[in-house]
Amino acid sequence: MLFSPSSRQNNSAKNSNCGHSSRFRHLGMTLIELMVSIGITSILTTIALPNLNDFVVELRVDNEISRLSRLLIVARNHAIASQDNVIVCPLSDNGSCTSNWHEELSVFVDSNNNQRFDGNINELMVTTKRAIINGDRLVYALNRSRITYQATGHLFGLGNGTFRYCPEGHNDKSRGIVVARSGRFYATTDINNDGKDENRSRQVIQCD
Repeated sequence: MLFSPSSRQNNSAKNSNCGHSSRFRHLGMTLIELMVSIGITSILTTIALPNLNDFVVELRVDNEISRLSRLLIVARNHAIASQDNVIVCPLSDNGSCTSNWHEELSVFVDSNNNQRFDGNINELMVTTKRAIINGDRLVYALNRSRITYQATGHLFGLGNGTFRYCPEGHNDKSRGIVVARSGRFYATTDINNDGKDENRSRQVIQCD
């Protein structure tokens, strides 16, 4: 039997279409497969989110401890280099130090030794550190409103104490910086591997 060219073309087109249809059928996803995928994703998300949240909190605390450490280093080094008293404290609008350590912190040269910042006589503002995130807490030793570094690098008076940074709702993630009268300091660590930071006297860091 003879086939016309048009018949062969029609058959080729049908075969081609059948091949495409077969491929397209395998590219889809059934409802059951979709539901299984959604279920697996939900389970993984439920497991991962708490760990991710803890990681974000720990990162925030570590960053604040690092910024505060750099601030203290700058203050001490500047006092030694300039041979002037250098103060670290949160400042009020009138230039006096407060105990609101969670607010912006300032480092300035106290050239007239009156324990306040006098911009009107051009006292040098060395640097500042921005306020901590709203809800978190940063406290220093009781009744301490300033840290004053002398030209020797030592602290003036009873300025020593412990900075304690406590993230809101995660007290077990709290960390601290212990400042000695020598002017040197160290960041606390989890000494006994209980998941909480302690100082070298093994006291847990808390803000309450």
